[in-house]
Amino acid sequence: MSVQEYLDKHTLSRKIEDAVNAAVRAKTSDPVLFIANHMKKAVASVITKVKARQILDSRGIPTVEVDLHTNKGVFRASVPSGDSSGTYEAIELRDGDKGMYLGNSVAKAVKNINERISEALIGMDPKLQAQIDHAMIDLDKTEKKNELGANAILAVSIAACKAGAAEKEVPLCKHLSDLSGRANMTLPVPAFTVLSGGNHASNHFAIQEIMILPVGASRFEEALQWGSETYHHLKAVVTEKNGNMGCNVGEDGGLTPDISSLKEGLELVKEAINRTGYGDKIKIAIDVAATNFCIGTKYDLDIKSPSKSGQNFKSAEDMIDMYKELCAEYPIVFIEDPFDKEDWEHTKYFSNLGICQVVGDDLLMSNSKRVERAIQESACNALLLKVNQIGTVTEAIEVVKLARDAQWGVVTSHRCGETEDSFISDLSVGLATGVIKAGAPCRGERTMKYNQLLRIEEELGDQAVYAGEDWRQTL
Repeated sequence: MSVQEYLDKHTLSRKIEDAVNAAVRAKTSDPVLFIANHMKKAVASVITKVKARQILDSRGIPTVEVDLHTNKGVFRASVPSGDSSGTYEAIELRDGDKGMYLGNSVAKAVKNINERISEALIGMDPKLQAQIDHAMIDLDKTEKKNELGANAILAVSIAACKAGAAEKEVPLCKHLSDLSGRANMTLPVPAFTVLSGGNHASNHFAIQEIMILPVGASRFEEALQWGSETYHHLKAVVTEKNGNMGCNVGEDGGLTPDISSLKEGLELVKEAINRTGYGDKIKIAIDVAATNFCIGTKYDLDIKSPSKSGQNFKSAEDMIDMYKELCAEYPIVFIEDPFDKEDWEHTKYFSNLGICQVVGDDLLMSNSKRVERAIQESACNALLLKVNQIGTVTEAIEVVKLARDAQWGVVTSHRCGETEDSFISDLSVGLATGVIKAGAPCRGERTMKYNQLLRIEEELGDQAVYAGEDWRQTL
């Protein structure tokens, strides 16, 4: 018998003795059940194994999946990825071997988990999320997680979070709420993608997406119904005006008619909302993703149309005028990335006009240093939270706290390359972010996030609170 086995045996013996003594003191009528429950509480689970594999995301591109084992069970997590990695994002480790998945395989990240991360975490308490995350950060030793890969670290971080919730015997959203120090949980307003363009679709529409927000619904279940109904009415509107080909879908599930302008897209969405009969209870949001069509200091709204590209350049001032006109005509409640990711000046100017909420995605990249700068300069007033841009659950919670302390709004977001993992649904509830952006009410990797929110609302019962009209600030 090894020294460790001896210690484990005698530690267990002491715990059994303590349980028996406690049963005697309690004078319980069922000592066996009492002792069993006492032992269940006394013997905490630890991480016993971490096993990773390569799977495919919603675009058919490899990503990382992890099974984290404890004495209590096996907990699985997988990580999404975007269509590009920003300069300030944590590094998504890929192999670069063109002979394997065109260079996109993640075998190195998988190996790092199976050999290095697993060894470092075995024996740790899954409830101690910060300790687990910082152990991986310390093992990596780089600012952007270049060594192990943010995709490797995040998969383990999420799996550990699920294990921690199971160990505490609470829902995942409640565990996340506890980790963040929040007293309340809130069901978010879904920002459904209904029209897709930009890098997420093959049409000529430069704007990345138009979304709808059912803020006037009374419950999340009702919001999901309204979103689905609006989406299907929009299919009918698009078919009538653009033909069946316009009902193809982009990477996020949004419809992809070959529309020529943002105004034309907004008119289609407005007509669909009108057909639902819900009126101003459904609002509109836009993800411009302006960096994708910024040429120098100008914006080419026809960049995806070879025949017209270069003929419709707009200055930042022109873009501001366009946004002002559209916000006056349509019920637009937030605009995401209205300017290039390095155009702090015009983003700040537009944000301070107070016309709508200005959400920073490419501008911030969920990077705490970028968020701190934006807060100091009043450059925007809402954070788009993409957990894989940060790399751990703990760091995601910290950056949300930064935004909250500044009285910002927070939008929890998916990525274009998604998986069947619904973690961000629980994250949005646990951190009470107010809004979740998970794509269209279409495609399995998108709808499973919304379906998980239905289950959470059902589980919370009378305690379930839907953000609704208060989506901007759910403090």
